[in-house]
Amino acid sequence: MCIFINNKPVFAEGKGDEFSEVKVDLSGYKITLVKPPVHVSTADAYGGIVPHKSGVSLKELIQLPLKDWKSNLKNDFENTVFLKYPEIAVIKQALYHEGAIFAAMSGSGSSVFAIFEHEVKLPGLEKDNKVFYNI
Repeated sequence: MCIFINNKPVFAEGKGDEFSEVKVDLSGYKITLVKPPVHVSTADAYGGIVPHKSGVSLKELIQLPLKDWKSNLKNDFENTVFLKYPEIAVIKQALYHEGAIFAAMSGSGSSVFAIFEHEVKLPGLEKDNKVFYNI
């Protein structure tokens, strides 16, 4: 898991309490967060996860160019959560439709974040969701 504290990226491991520095430069990009009016329970999110090891570590994958994240990075919670809450999958697709370089559900849901090369306004998503720009 990669998280941002004090506007600096760190890699979180263990129970999310072990942090190590990671070099990810998102300066110049705009990050938008969409929070739908949906609550995803932790039990629902974790209930459908089947753990499996990837051949490449997340620490290595986030070193790829940002344009390659879409085809290489995946939130394993999305499969299960999107089946139960398809409106969250619709948000992710809408963000890509609006030009996101990368979009993913944040953690076990229900928020979805997207990285853009430019500022965006998403009035279509603002109707039913809370949208936070340039975070």
